[in-house]
Amino acid sequence: MRRLTRPGPAFRSSPARLRAPGRPGNLPAELNGFIGRHDELAALARQLESARLVTLTGLGGVGTSRLARHGAAILQDRFCDGVWLVELAALREPHLLDHVVAEALGVNDHTGRPVRAALCDHLADRELLLVLDGYEHLVDSCAELTGQLLRRAPGLRVLAAGRRPLGLDGERSMPLSPMNTTDATALFADRAASVVAGFTVGPSDEAAVTALCDRLDGIPLALELAAGRLRALSVDQVLHRLDDRFRLLTGNARGVLPRHRTLRTAIGWSHEQCTSEERLLWARLSVFAGQFDLDAAEYVCSGPELPSGELLDVITELVAQSVLAREETATGVRYRMLDTVRAYGAGWLAATPDGERLRRRHRDWYLGLATWCELDWFSPRQAEIAARIEAELPNLRVALEQSLESPADTHLGQYLAGTLWFYWVGCGRLAEGRHWLDRALELESNHDEARLKALWVAGYVAVVQGDTVGALGALQECRDEAERTGNATAAAYALHRTGCLALVCDDLPRAEKLLRAALLRYREIGELNSNVLLGQVELAMAVAFQGELADAERLCEDVLEVCEEHGERWTLAYAQYVLAFAAWTRGDGERARGLLEECLAIDHTFHDLLGAVLAIELLALVTLGEGDAEEAAVLQGAAGRIWPSVGLPLFGSRHFHQPHARCEEEARERLGAERYEHCRRAGERLDLDAAVTRVLRPAGLLPAQLRTVRITAPGTNEPAASPSASGGETAG
Repeated sequence: MRRLTRPGPAFRSSPARLRAPGRPGNLPAELNGFIGRHDELAALARQLESARLVTLTGLGGVGTSRLARHGAAILQDRFCDGVWLVELAALREPHLLDHVVAEALGVNDHTGRPVRAALCDHLADRELLLVLDGYEHLVDSCAELTGQLLRRAPGLRVLAAGRRPLGLDGERSMPLSPMNTTDATALFADRAASVVAGFTVGPSDEAAVTALCDRLDGIPLALELAAGRLRALSVDQVLHRLDDRFRLLTGNARGVLPRHRTLRTAIGWSHEQCTSEERLLWARLSVFAGQFDLDAAEYVCSGPELPSGELLDVITELVAQSVLAREETATGVRYRMLDTVRAYGAGWLAATPDGERLRRRHRDWYLGLATWCELDWFSPRQAEIAARIEAELPNLRVALEQSLESPADTHLGQYLAGTLWFYWVGCGRLAEGRHWLDRALELESNHDEARLKALWVAGYVAVVQGDTVGALGALQECRDEAERTGNATAAAYALHRTGCLALVCDDLPRAEKLLRAALLRYREIGELNSNVLLGQVELAMAVAFQGELADAERLCEDVLEVCEEHGERWTLAYAQYVLAFAAWTRGDGERARGLLEECLAIDHTFHDLLGAVLAIELLALVTLGEGDAEEAAVLQGAAGRIWPSVGLPLFGSRHFHQPHARCEEEARERLGAERYEHCRRAGERLDLDAAVTRVLRPAGLLPAQLRTVRITAPGTNEPAASPSASGGETAG
């Protein structure tokens, strides 16, 4: 067989161009254009070049049949005896499989010998590609036949398209994912143009079309059915009706398989091929949002009908049938369901009495996970914790939503929103954290500890955002209630954050007094974590602004020592920032730069926007001192782009703003107003990654990729802790 080559670069393949009149084979001509899938076609060609059996697998409606046929049509001139298609979707009796294959190949044998023997003889000396389409309901019989034919016919290659692999030696399985956004948009536009004359995707509806394609997961069948609805609806109307996608996406096109006439029957065909255990797990897994891991699935979905020890086998089968996608991530192997697949499973779950129990178990798992991650934040695993929470954010949002929607569980929502303080503040999620905290605190709760925690965390977030009024209200309420209920821990945190508020409001003596008092209370109650150390850094900043540089440096050196003992990096970066400020104030620009570059590298690892923007602001001034006014202006522009994602620039503080103002004044004087503005605008075009790369690449300090993490309580796959009963508080 001649070498298979990559298909050409054309985006849209013409049906007529793919036909090969006069060649052996029975591939039908395509009725409409084939859109996109260039990478998949190239991969299919490579697989068929190196393997004799390739299975193209995917969920119903994802396009395995169309890709197999189109790929085979492109490659038909590589096979001197042609490409032959066997359509198996309509076949229900396995004992007729040999006859259907023989009929497709044109094998007419009247000798009375078994049909399979005739097939083997017919194929023995031929060089052809056999395409088996829709075999998943006949997988055992199909596997047996395919294996025997491949052994008897060395020139035979088989391309099988279905829901799962055949499971034969030498098989190359090629899972087919949904279309990417570009291809999906092009497919939708092409099919829409066949329904609405002159339809094109223009600026006015580009966003709606993109959103529609994303909501439909890039599933080709769903996109084609959605395009068919444009006979009566606009794109926006179709998009807004997708909450009931299975009712909306139906069609009556002639000449297509019945299971491809509606989205429900396409997904339902995959459902029919599952065992009862697989169907049950499919339904139960619909409580997850986004990705999830095996430990979460085992805890949430196990039960008498699905023992935890057997769940892995069932998940493996769902992956094999493309119901689940297996993904390698920074936090290890995880699984994902397409939204359409999840919606189908959710419909089945709703028909059982099990839904509420599953949602509670899901909530409890993520409450426990958040608790464990908060505890582990004060450890060498901080970067891993940040990556884990980022990966789990969709499920944490579901847990928050469910808790806050139930009056009986309000305290759980307050606890969870407060427990995630390290993520809201330390990983660039201030706005979302404020949203959840405000929602939680609008609701009444009889669990004082959970509410008090949400209050001081809300005050903390408001301080960082520069919202003085919001911070003062939350912190004062927290202090009053903590004193009333005797909650020494909440009282210490409220006092600490009130001192931080005084710091950014430029009341330095009061800030120093409150922060020293808070640190004393922490020592009295035995509290030590990242937050406590940050209080000491904030105290150092307060005394540094008052000119007491030696005291500030001593405080930060103490913090660095504790951070090194515990492997803590996030607070360490803030201590480095204060030490850099002290070094710059003393005129040691070289030391200041070294500290700020290390600080920025750590902040970028966590995506800590506040820490990063503070470091960039001070780096601009250091850069100016090194004689590069243009680069200083660029860095000021980059910082200006970041501040809106944090809150009020430099907290509206005169002391925090002083280095910025000095840098701008001197840079303008050196460059002139016009050149300064030009450089500043250039900096505004840099996103955070570009700005960090610009600063750190010369120093060789670009942050490394986050390491893999798998977090459970030691020695168990149980959630690390569950506050469901007590709503207790842990600070870090």
